[in-house]
Amino acid sequence: MKIALDAMGGDFAPRENVEGALLAARRYGISVVLIGDEPTLRKELHKSRFTSQLIEIVHAAESIDMGEKSVQAVREKKQSSLHVGLDLLKKNEVQAFVSPGHTGALMTASALILKRLDQVERPAIAGLIPTLRGNTVVLDLGANVDCKPHHLVQFATMGSVYAHVIEGKTKPKVGLLCNGTEPTKGTELLRTTYQLIEKTNLNFVGFVESLDVFKGKVDVVVCDGFVGNVFLKTIEGMVSATSILIRQDIQRNMFSKALFGLFYMLFKSTLKNLGKKFDYSEYGAAPLLGVNGLVFVCHGKSSRKAIQNALIRARSSVEGHFLETLNREMLKVHVV
Repeated sequence: MKIALDAMGGDFAPRENVEGALLAARRYGISVVLIGDEPTLRKELHKSRFTSQLIEIVHAAESIDMGEKSVQAVREKKQSSLHVGLDLLKKNEVQAFVSPGHTGALMTASALILKRLDQVERPAIAGLIPTLRGNTVVLDLGANVDCKPHHLVQFATMGSVYAHVIEGKTKPKVGLLCNGTEPTKGTELLRTTYQLIEKTNLNFVGFVESLDVFKGKVDVVVCDGFVGNVFLKTIEGMVSATSILIRQDIQRNMFSKALFGLFYMLFKSTLKNLGKKFDYSEYGAAPLLGVNGLVFVCHGKSSRKAIQNALIRARSSVEGHFLETLNREMLKVHVV
């Protein structure tokens, strides 16, 4: 099994990407194909403290920057690391493709090169949010800003299958993210989607507010990519700001410092476990559901640890035959 990595994508490329690949190879025996400018990548490998025979390089003459327009970049840069990696996946020369690069370009290129599943018009990014009752699947996290009702129904279907296959939920509860729980709430898009999902055999529980997501009220939360991305980044910002505010408050007086020191010694492992639950680097990557291939989207600021975990997640999905299961389970969802 080989996992391809877009070594030129992300804010810290190629250094962190290369180091993450080396960690995955050394610690977990994952065979990684680095996609990018070969001379640059060989220099990065040479600088590393360790090497691995599980790492190989496939040259890509171009890369797509974060600030470029998705469709234009995909059309004009045919030799980009995204194109090369996805072509390898299409030819089955690698079994999954991981990228911390331009999300919009990755989605566009994936749909163009790999094609979409027959019953999916828009691929979606699915992420996991920790709640009081385990993980909740949230999609879309940024692949589609403008959606139509039937797109959200497809997201609900894919999310339900993902929650069943990956999270082991027998009959996943599906909710639409909204500003209230009454059927009359929300935008026209949400109200129309509500009526459509009600007609499927999904375990739909209606609208759900963001505060109820963390209580574990539902197993799958559906929204368009704009709302989903804002929701995700709000969580990241909240966790980061809360940590800083606690630290600042403790530093104001010596009594608090001493009290915190005692508290930390008693609950050190608990605090670390809590931090891991909201640390994106622990999850590594989110799958792009709806295309004919295993594609994983990483955070643009992915560290080597995040890259390593993204490669681990990709391998697990290959070993678990996730794509085949998704295709099979999607056919079971229908309008009642």
